[in-house]
Amino acid sequence: MQPSRDIRQLLDIMSALRAPETGCPWDIVQTFETIKPYTIEEAYEVADAIERDDMDDLCEELGDLLLQVVFHARMAEEAGAFDFGHVVEAVTRKMIRRHPHVFARAAADTPDAVKLQWDTIKQAEKAERRARRLRRGLTDDATGFLDGVQRHQPALSEALKLQQRAAKVGFDWSEPEPILDKIEEEIAELREALHDGDSAKIADELGDLTFALVNLGRHTGTDPEMALRGTNTKFRRRFRHIETQLQASGETLEAATLDRMEALWQDAKAIERSLAGTA
Repeated sequence: MQPSRDIRQLLDIMSALRAPETGCPWDIVQTFETIKPYTIEEAYEVADAIERDDMDDLCEELGDLLLQVVFHARMAEEAGAFDFGHVVEAVTRKMIRRHPHVFARAAADTPDAVKLQWDTIKQAEKAERRARRLRRGLTDDATGFLDGVQRHQPALSEALKLQQRAAKVGFDWSEPEPILDKIEEEIAELREALHDGDSAKIADELGDLTFALVNLGRHTGTDPEMALRGTNTKFRRRFRHIETQLQASGETLEAATLDRMEALWQDAKAIERSLAGTA
């Protein structure tokens, strides 16, 4: 086989990898559950390439993510459930249906109107999907208003989506400032839990504080997951500065004092501010 821009080549490669007699021993034994962590990991690697503005990496990571889709579709085809063509058909049908203002006649000419139209169509699709599940004899336990928010996602993302959904029926802050008061309240309760040394209460209060911070991010138009990832990147960069400066001085991380590392951390911050000022 040769590299190709044709998606059919990728489908053929996956078919060959999964062939029972001649395929790859590792690929053959995989299941939806064993592949699931890799799918999530690849999505995060796509996000990382975007944050670093690395187009070469982004191209490669998008390919890895596409491979995950092809892998899942191939396993589904082997099980007689659906194939890659069904996946493409389903998403094209969804996009056409959810964009009547583009592919049909509809009066949605502002972002807000498009969002409202999207939500209306999405609710209709969920009802249809629920009816299909019931016809196949599958139980439908999603009866509560928040049950449409999937639990199997990063906790920050789940918190954000729970808040967004609750806001649709008015259960929400009207502006960001009162959330700061709530954050201070949660910090005080966390301090009390720390003073008491109650590990269960500490975890509970830390969760409440994080939930409130997510809410603040939502009200300020800041995705908390992306904000935290940005801070993680910044932490890596500044800590790397500490490491390289210590190495240049013949010192080690293990032997350096906290005061020494903190001074180098502040140097890293000063350098970043100087570069930002000249950008």
